[in-house]
Amino acid sequence: MPAGPVAGREYVERFIARFISSGSETEWELVDLVSAGHVVVAERIDRTKAHDKQVDQPCAGVFERDQEKIKVWRDHFDRAT
Repeated sequence: MPAGPVAGREYVERFIARFISSGSETEWELVDLVSAGHVVVAERIDRTKAHDKQVDQPCAGVFERDQEKIKVWRDHFDRAT
């Protein structure tokens, strides 16, 4: 994972806002979705246009659900991309 843990709704919102602040446009392409019990794995491509440069970031998100809410969310990707 590219960063340390972020806990709490407020902190997660801030983290995501910082992450996407350099992009003028972002699209998330869902490639595959698998679930078993309370775990969901989403393979996707985050397509971001930042400062006139297109960045396509393949990644995998692992979500653990508690009822209808996400309890844990881990994104895995290569920062070098």
